[in-house]
Amino acid sequence: MSSLELPTRAAPRDERLLVLAAVAACMLVWASAFIGIRSAGRSFSPGALALGRLAVGSLVLGVVAAVRRVRLPRGRALAATVLCGVAWFALYNVALNAAERRIDAGVAAMLVNVGPILIALLAGAVLREGFPRRLFGGCVVSFGGAAIIGLAVSRHGVNELWGAVLCVAAALAYAVGVVSQKPVLREVSPLSVTWLACTVGTIACLPFAPALVHEAAHARGSALAWTVYLGAAPTALGFVTWAYALARTPAGRMGSTTYLVPPLAILLGWIMLGEVPPLLALPGGALCLAGVGLARSRPRR
Repeated sequence: MSSLELPTRAAPRDERLLVLAAVAACMLVWASAFIGIRSAGRSFSPGALALGRLAVGSLVLGVVAAVRRVRLPRGRALAATVLCGVAWFALYNVALNAAERRIDAGVAAMLVNVGPILIALLAGAVLREGFPRRLFGGCVVSFGGAAIIGLAVSRHGVNELWGAVLCVAAALAYAVGVVSQKPVLREVSPLSVTWLACTVGTIACLPFAPALVHEAAHARGSALAWTVYLGAAPTALGFVTWAYALARTPAGRMGSTTYLVPPLAILLGWIMLGEVPPLLALPGGALCLAGVGLARSRPRR
């Protein structure tokens, strides 16, 4: 049995450790996606890049799903998975790819990170998770840290309104996807939900197929490699580990962990691209970590 489909009788301590490991892996590969999008986006248009990434992810997940013989969602769960695929996998990726062509990656990461606040609001209202003070306090602290990072790494600030609008649209699609995905995970495995949602996203992006074929024929090898990586790691691995953790964590609390992505993206950019982060990014990263800790903490009884 896969570690992503553990039995419900697993020891609580062991399960908590696996959830933390899944969150760590997810945040790391999602942070690396900002570098991949920046690099591959030089050769591919937003829609073509989204389709290429999702097609790779769907293929990788499909092979694993076939081997595991996963059970697919039905009825309302199927409808919710389709909504997740269209919103989070298709719309989010196209919007973010387009936004990073117009504004600095740091500002994009900051703006997209209004998503956890939207998740907390939607989860509180739609999923009836409530509105715990620690969660919202952590979101405020982490958002402040993300804002500092965005300002620190931005060379020009948000000069193009359209890029900002695209980031907010991506954040909204992300929030809708998470909240629609959460109830489905009570019925079927994370692998099943992720594969089907990714496949739905791929189908939704098929209108960009002609552009993908044309651009791939003229793309650099590094851009092609980044596209494959985006599909295999941030999409396939990232979304499965996210779904595994989300199935065992309130949606609002899980959403708050994505505030780890901006500081991780800055660190990876420093290591992989030689982009030295400005000094102001350090306290911003510390605030992100503090906010996540506060949001995920449980009140003492």
